[in-house]
Amino acid sequence: MQTLKPSAFGLSLAVLSAIVMLLLGILGNLGIYTGAVEMMQQWHMFFSPSMGGIVAGMIEAGIISFVFGYAFAFLYNKLM
Repeated sequence: MQTLKPSAFGLSLAVLSAIVMLLLGILGNLGIYTGAVEMMQQWHMFFSPSMGGIVAGMIEAGIISFVFGYAFAFLYNKLM
C-alpha cells in the first residue's frame, strides 16, 4: 500500500489554491467571473479584487489548503 507524504500533499494543494486565487483575481479585474469574485469575497476574509487583496487571498487560501491537505494525508495514512 502506498502512503501519502502529508507535507508534500499539503504544499501541492496550497500552491494550487494560490494559483487559482491569483487567476480569479486577475479575471475578476478584467470583468470575467465577477460572480465568482463576489463569492470569494464572502468566503475569504482577506480577498478583494485589489492587488493587496489578491495577494492576501492567495496567502489565506494557501494556508487553509495546506492545513486541510496535511490533515487529510495524515488521517489517510493512519486509516489505511
